[in-house]
Amino acid sequence: QVQLVESGGGLVQAGGSLRLSCEVSGRTFSGYTVGWFRQAPGKDRDFVAAIDYFSGSAYVGDTVKDRFTISRDNAKNTVYLQMNTLKPEDTAIYYCATARGFFRVSLVERYDYWGPGTQVTVSS
Repeated sequence: QVQLVESGGGLVQAGGSLRLSCEVSGRTFSGYTVGWFRQAPGKDRDFVAAIDYFSGSAYVGDTVKDRFTISRDNAKNTVYLQMNTLKPEDTAIYYCATARGFFRVSLVERYDYWGPGTQVTVSS
């Protein structure tokens, strides 16, 4: 059974940094994408970043590409989201998820397994 667990969320002041982790178990990673999404109260779940777990190819959404980076540690079965220069509008629950193949990675419907999420709150 595939399981994803996010960690690293919390409360941070504007301009600060956080690193989120997504530990994945129960899935072989060749041919799979791990993505990060976020959802603020009353809003849709939005794409943040994704990485092809085998090749390391990555895609970061336009709204955060100058501040966020995605990476993975194969030995730890973990994908990271480094978030710098955080803004109050980054406040949301952040989710990681897996999808087969690295295409149309920004689409929520492409992902089949999701973690429970981790709260990120950025104060002004």
